[in-house]
Amino acid sequence: MGWFGDTVDSIKSIQIRQALTQAINLGLIVTSALIIWKGLMLVTGSESPVVVVLSESMEPGFSRGDILLLHMNKDPIRAGEIVVFKVDGRPIPIVHRVIKVHERRDTGEDYVLTKGDNNPDDDRILYAPGQRWLQKHHIMGKAAGFLPYVGWVTIIMTEKPIIKYIIIGALGLLVITSKD
Repeated sequence: MGWFGDTVDSIKSIQIRQALTQAINLGLIVTSALIIWKGLMLVTGSESPVVVVLSESMEPGFSRGDILLLHMNKDPIRAGEIVVFKVDGRPIPIVHRVIKVHERRDTGEDYVLTKGDNNPDDDRILYAPGQRWLQKHHIMGKAAGFLPYVGWVTIIMTEKPIIKYIIIGALGLLVITSKD
């Protein structure tokens, strides 16, 4: 083949190595993100340590698009705390304030009633049919802090999927075309 054939083989070899390096780097980025998420789950004790406020029901305290940082511990839930809970049959968690706590004397288990700060009535209409109180297993976490408006990126990508695909495509293009 000679000089030309050796040069083509050399270029192919470099391109294969570059593609493998980029694939490994992408894998490391995804793995790192998952490790960080799992680490946050362990540290906070919450199955979802970060949530986005999706509605105006908690205004003026929290606005749509705010990110809440959650934690969950053994301390009892108290009236006035902001919790994130999941109701049976609803895939999206809800962020609302605890307005009443009821302790059953026979079992010692706490039951809580919630309400959005901007809503006129309590959340019983949001609970599963026949459910009047939330139990501990419904609570995903208590609000420990928040980042205002940072969650708008998530809301926009959910409501306008084309934006999500453009961002993913741009990031993919960046990974493919990067030299390192």
